[in-house]
Amino acid sequence: MAEHRGQAQAALRLHYASGLHLAAEGVRLLEAVAHYGSITHAARAVDISYRTAWQRIESLNNLAETPLVERVTGGSGGGGSRITAAGERLLAQYRALEEEHHHFLERLSARIGLADDSWQTLQRIAMQTSARNQFHGRIEAITHGAVNAEVRIDIGSHTIAAIITEDSLARLALNIGDAAVAIVKASSIILTAESAPATSARNHLSGTIGRLHAGAVNTDVVLDLGGGKSVGAIITNVSAERLGFQQGSPAAALFKASSVILARPGA
Repeated sequence: MAEHRGQAQAALRLHYASGLHLAAEGVRLLEAVAHYGSITHAARAVDISYRTAWQRIESLNNLAETPLVERVTGGSGGGGSRITAAGERLLAQYRALEEEHHHFLERLSARIGLADDSWQTLQRIAMQTSARNQFHGRIEAITHGAVNAEVRIDIGSHTIAAIITEDSLARLALNIGDAAVAIVKASSIILTAESAPATSARNHLSGTIGRLHAGAVNTDVVLDLGGGKSVGAIITNVSAERLGFQQGSPAAALFKASSVILARPGA
């Protein structure tokens, strides 16, 4: 059977040591924010919802060393959003590398040919997680056990504890001082109106309500942790109403250490 060949095509995705992944969709959104100074207008420009735009920006800010987008309050327009100097540098880096990446693919296509199924295999290998909350930090402590280990990650304004097996710890080769990414699904998070409630949950992240988006049954809540960090959770509309959540009100995100997945950037 003849082997199908074509021009090499691959999307450019930058992987930073912090765990930040910067791809074309993120670049387009950041450029739109820089141009319009508004998340609403930027979302329209890249044809995504306002909610999706904020989720992407919050994810980028959580994994960046410093925030890439920040809110602007006051002014004649009532405030908006703007890209930071760090965000401008990332965009410049991406565009320069994108140009070199294009030239590389042209040279690669002229030199070799790969079967279509080979490219599909490579795409499947480069999987991404659907977990919404991803926090870059550094390991500040490790407590070993017979089967499991507790790993504490400093993410800046807060510390996240994770329980993983000793085998996983060895496989990831994680040590104190190493960079790590803590991943938590939004569905694993419990929200409370108290800043420091007494519960058995190992992780308590205190902050203020930054955004709420109510659906037919559930409410998407974003808790602003300060320092450009945030955590997203999904709770029922009934719970959101009972807790009296509104923008700016204090709250805490609770989740078990066993609900945290650890990843090593670049591994």
